[in-house]
Amino acid sequence: MKSSHDLPDFVLAKEAPENARLDVIEVPAGKWAPGCFVARISYNIGKVEVRRDYRIYEDVPAIACDTYVKGVWNITLEDRPILDQICFKGRNWHCTAVEFYDVTDHHNTLLEERRFISYHHSKTWNGNLLLARDAVTGDGLFLLKEAPCSNMQVAFREGDFRTKNGRFQAIGIGFDPEDILADEWTPLYGCVMGVSGNDDLSEALALRSYQKTARRQEDMVMMNTWGDRSQDGRVSETFCLQELDKAARLGVTVYQIDDGWQVGKSPASVVAGGSFDNIWARSGYWDVDPVKFPHGLAPIVEKARSLNIEIGLWFNPSVQNDLADWEKDAAVLTSLWKQYGIRIFKIDGLILPSKTAERNLRKMLDRVREETGDDVVFNMDVTNGRRIGYNWFTEYGNIFLENRYSDWGNYYPYKTLRNLWQLSRYVAPERFQIEFLNPWRNPDKYPSGDMFAPANYSFDYIAAVSFAAQPLAWMEASNLPEDAFGTGDLLRKWLDIAPSLHAGTILPIGEEPSGRSWTGFQSVTDSKHGYIILYREATPGTKALIKTWLPKGSRVRLKSLLGDGKRFRAKVDANGNLPVKLRHPNSFALYEYTIR
Repeated sequence: MKSSHDLPDFVLAKEAPENARLDVIEVPAGKWAPGCFVARISYNIGKVEVRRDYRIYEDVPAIACDTYVKGVWNITLEDRPILDQICFKGRNWHCTAVEFYDVTDHHNTLLEERRFISYHHSKTWNGNLLLARDAVTGDGLFLLKEAPCSNMQVAFREGDFRTKNGRFQAIGIGFDPEDILADEWTPLYGCVMGVSGNDDLSEALALRSYQKTARRQEDMVMMNTWGDRSQDGRVSETFCLQELDKAARLGVTVYQIDDGWQVGKSPASVVAGGSFDNIWARSGYWDVDPVKFPHGLAPIVEKARSLNIEIGLWFNPSVQNDLADWEKDAAVLTSLWKQYGIRIFKIDGLILPSKTAERNLRKMLDRVREETGDDVVFNMDVTNGRRIGYNWFTEYGNIFLENRYSDWGNYYPYKTLRNLWQLSRYVAPERFQIEFLNPWRNPDKYPSGDMFAPANYSFDYIAAVSFAAQPLAWMEASNLPEDAFGTGDLLRKWLDIAPSLHAGTILPIGEEPSGRSWTGFQSVTDSKHGYIILYREATPGTKALIKTWLPKGSRVRLKSLLGDGKRFRAKVDANGNLPVKLRHPNSFALYEYTIR
């Protein structure tokens, strides 16, 4: 593929740039991410300095670009600024724009795909991802906009992408001139441009190879008791110590204490009058509550360690005045790490209405990483408010995807599976924390005869819905019946497999989950090996053909590792379909496969 124009890739102002220079920087591998080379282009436009960092990774068919500006704004912003652009010949570009939605408290369809053929009239599209393929040559291109979801971006006006025949532009640079600081770099939204071959698998592997450079995921089975809706009412030293024994039996590796460990009362507290307003005007808001935890968190951390469990904590940054108190917030997290060794923090309650708020959030997270030797993992909550989406801030940890509660009758295992399945085509599923709940609670909250209610599924199956991601036991262990703890064996076995499973490119297979589908995931680890997670929902037959990413016509050997499957061999048909069998409805199997 060769660009057919010599236009600048970044268009900011009507004035011409001056004093351009190129520097090449080698960035060494870090604790969580691979190294790369950075080609840095620097120049100024009037009194505004511009820096473009092009990141290049080994064996990744994509170039990422991070853009920064600073200075005194004395230039004229282009009417239609361009974050990145490229132009190819041809008039037969078949495209897909993928728009994502977070705020999952209110959305239960988390992406939309819009398919079109680029035309000679310019057209704009919303979305973080644009896929394009030349129908004549088969050449593929993707543009990934590293930004919040479209409807959550700062200074969002026209759209995310503009297309015209073979010209593709990323637009929506994410700032207004008044956002720029004289002496501090302000990051704009990023853009990644990659290429692929002439088939869907090549396209998916190319995109995922870049996404995996962001951060290596640390596999965990987390328990967070908020899912049983006691809120902060039961949180205490006695409660946590009792919970830990049962959490260990369930195979939990991280026990996260949600809202309630601190002196200050949040709006979600069972105590009336809680608030996040003016947190730093309140004395000791983020101190460990001495009534609930008379010995601090030390006894809980020590007992957890004896059970091979880590303690994690919930934290809500002070969002007033665009997170102006970020330094104080960072100091709280750092002090908890220093005192107790706590390094896994759920970051909740974010509101990012401005470039200043985005800048300050990044400063807070970077400060904590800096002062802890990059030891921390942030669980970034995207359930409500203006937050980060799925394609931005990817270097900080994983994503807490959704709140679902049987108390309100809105938790359905197949709906959780559907959300993960849809996202997995375009975002690495191992980045998501996926909830599974206690199915013995609240059967009366579901209509009589509702075949998809949680009580109609085994606990093993409910947990296995999360296996392409990071399992989140969204429950209190003390509310589980004795029968539940057999699932601990399943979760411990999954943990042994998870590093290899998640090292591959995990993509959806079969039908979209509906409660009545054959569905699942395939992890492509190399050209000959990988894993398949198969789910038989409430289907009438024991056999099916499911669409996979396996080579057409290949012969495959499948070894059952977990669940209800049996070892078998099969031939993939000319359409990529694999014949499969599971004896019981609402059952699953995890296989390791080898292509012979």
